[in-house]
Amino acid sequence: MLKTISILVDNEAGVLARVTNLFSRRGFNIDSLAVGTTDDPSVSRITVRVDCDDRVLRQIIFQVGKLVCVHKVKVLDDNALVTRELTLIKVRCGQKERGEILDIAGVFRARVVDLTPEALTVELTGDGGKTNALLDMLRPYGVLEMARTGIVALDRGTASISDTPYEFNADSGEGNTAKGND
Repeated sequence: MLKTISILVDNEAGVLARVTNLFSRRGFNIDSLAVGTTDDPSVSRITVRVDCDDRVLRQIIFQVGKLVCVHKVKVLDDNALVTRELTLIKVRCGQKERGEILDIAGVFRARVVDLTPEALTVELTGDGGKTNALLDMLRPYGVLEMARTGIVALDRGTASISDTPYEFNADSGEGNTAKGND
């Protein structure tokens, strides 16, 4: 099952490598990864999506939470979550097909960001399902290239990763999914 994990870390060189190396060493496959600074320039947010069961998820949280550079870790509730990813799709496009492709892009609220006589590039923001649906519609025209950012995610409403105190019992491996070094 896909799980979305939000990790607040020090915004400094090498932190992303430490976090992703931990996933690699433990054999945890990352399905999606996005990193960016937060409203506090000294802190970055890493959003990771992993396909795992609850036992593996507890291992991930425990291992990531032990890293000194990590401030907080939280598994986001799939039922109370806002996610987005940015996708750029370059499509083969002659004069004849251009109108059809622009119509398809319009249905998905994708924006044309580059246009040449032979191709056009659209930008799409949304969830993975929206991106996959647009790709399915554009494939018959010839997708030349695509780049996806990976998801970014936040809790819905006023809930925040900062609201969750850290309580973890290292002996049992039980506890909530946030860590505080604050």
